[in-house]
Amino acid sequence: TERPCAVSEYLVRRMVRAGADKICFVIGSGKSDILEYYSAGYADAAALFVVQPSPVGLCDAIFRAAPLVAADETVLVGLPDTIWFPEDGFLALPDDGLSFLLFPVDQPEFFDAVVVDEDDRVKQIQVKQPNAQSNWIWGAFKMPGRTLHQLAALWRERDRCDEY
Repeated sequence: TERPCAVSEYLVRRMVRAGADKICFVIGSGKSDILEYYSAGYADAAALFVVQPSPVGLCDAIFRAAPLVAADETVLVGLPDTIWFPEDGFLALPDDGLSFLLFPVDQPEFFDAVVVDEDDRVKQIQVKQPNAQSNWIWGAFKMPGRTLHQLAALWRERDRCDEY
């Protein structure tokens, strides 16, 4: 039988399965429970912690980890409250560009629905829109470290604009 675990452990397990040797947790200043839970790391992956002083958006949270990532490293990003399948989904994503792990849901209006074109390229992400055009939502994404740095630079150029 499996031991009980924090819901975030499902994501961490998937990251380690995909080869992550370090996991960066971006936490709020009052989230010592996460620090305590993962302070010893997970399996063979080291745990790193970055504090987001105030909850000002997903981009801010993601890009706070950028200084810890080398350009030639692979970056895996997921939200700790989302469980997706298959467990080796990160391994199915290409290593050489930004790619999203998508899965279907019955009520996409409660999530970030992803609209793709005929070549499966992302056309639009519809954030919690009542009339979402797709029932596919993103559960995680993968990219090279250099892409993370380029996106972080673009975000800074736009005055750290993050509507989500």
